[in-house]
Amino acid sequence: MELELRHLRVLCAIADSGSVGRAAAALGYTQPALSTQLRRIEKLLGEGLFLRGSTGVELTAYGVETVSRARDVLARADALARRPHEAPTPGRTLRLGATNTPVLPSLLDRLREGRPDLTVSVSGVYATGELLALVESGALDAALAVDYPGLPLRHSPALAHRAINTVPVFVAMPAAHPLAHRVEVPLEELSEDRWFVAADDGAGWPGAFYDACEAAGFHPTGVHEFHLLEQLQSMIALGLGVTLVQPTLRPADGVLVKPLAGDPLWQRHLLLWRRDTVEPPVAEALHHHAVRVHRHLLAQAPHMRNWVTRAYTTHAR
Repeated sequence: MELELRHLRVLCAIADSGSVGRAAAALGYTQPALSTQLRRIEKLLGEGLFLRGSTGVELTAYGVETVSRARDVLARADALARRPHEAPTPGRTLRLGATNTPVLPSLLDRLREGRPDLTVSVSGVYATGELLALVESGALDAALAVDYPGLPLRHSPALAHRAINTVPVFVAMPAAHPLAHRVEVPLEELSEDRWFVAADDGAGWPGAFYDACEAAGFHPTGVHEFHLLEQLQSMIALGLGVTLVQPTLRPADGVLVKPLAGDPLWQRHLLLWRRDTVEPPVAEALHHHAVRVHRHLLAQAPHMRNWVTRAYTTHAR
């Protein structure tokens, strides 16, 4: 048995009438049936709600608390059912900023279908730190951002954030790389490679990368600062270096994407928004669709599916 709204209505009816018999008549039950229902509810809750007497029933202290909460739940449920359908408000614009995230195209497509009342104005910004400043100042309403374990994004109380997903960071390498045959690549075995490293994002990158390298016993010496993904993949395919990437990346011809052994680097994807300009239903829609788009992208990446299979198999052992 699970507690349902109808059970809450039974409790409130008994409390209001002061009698199981009168409550049964009001609800259309027989008295034995309602008494049985009450016993099941009390058994589920683990404690008696009513004291039985010759003149009827009275609430116990626990019963008073429970019925009070039941009334609150029922009032909210009734208000939800009575909420009038609101016609879309034309001209409502959401100013959305985004880092280099694969979520954005499909998110915009789903919002166009799911929230036709919402016009989304997009600003592409590389650095999460800059995005945060733009949302804090009111220049943007919301943003798709990232941070890293141990380095949570900090913002003022005017903003709210919610995680979309936390995923391991993978490495992209040339198909002809000496380690291309490996299922997963130890970071320390890439110590002699030239690295393409994205610039400071104001949220902890590339510091998190250099910390992981130090923990692996080396410091990368040949480093290019670069983050234009299409050109970057072309250079990797030509054997000019390796780079760290999101596991949703679709590799170009000549590029392989591999997990790092032991998963030394992780990245958390976030939705960040202003409380005063983004209404809760809009924030909920943004987060709902962003989560589902990201999960879909991960499911489409063969290297991510392989990583998940190995991770769960290893955990099960």
